[in-house]
Amino acid sequence: MTKPVKAVTPPPDASPARQDPESLDELRGDCARMKGHWSSGQSPAPAPGRAADLHGVKVPSSSAALVDGMSEYGD
Repeated sequence: MTKPVKAVTPPPDASPARQDPESLDELRGDCARMKGHWSSGQSPAPAPGRAADLHGVKVPSSSAALVDGMSEYGD
């Protein structure tokens, strides 16, 4: 007979249907309640810069050739 492990293995009398969320709304609610317990450890993304600030950027010729062969955005 297996012994349940705390907070990992459900007790033997737990119904399998209750182990899974009933709906997407229930899953979202569970996630929202857990949000405060977890942190990503990442800082927010920096604000995007302006294209005019990109003076002096050097791109290797192999990368430039790759980008040159790509279609324009939105094609």
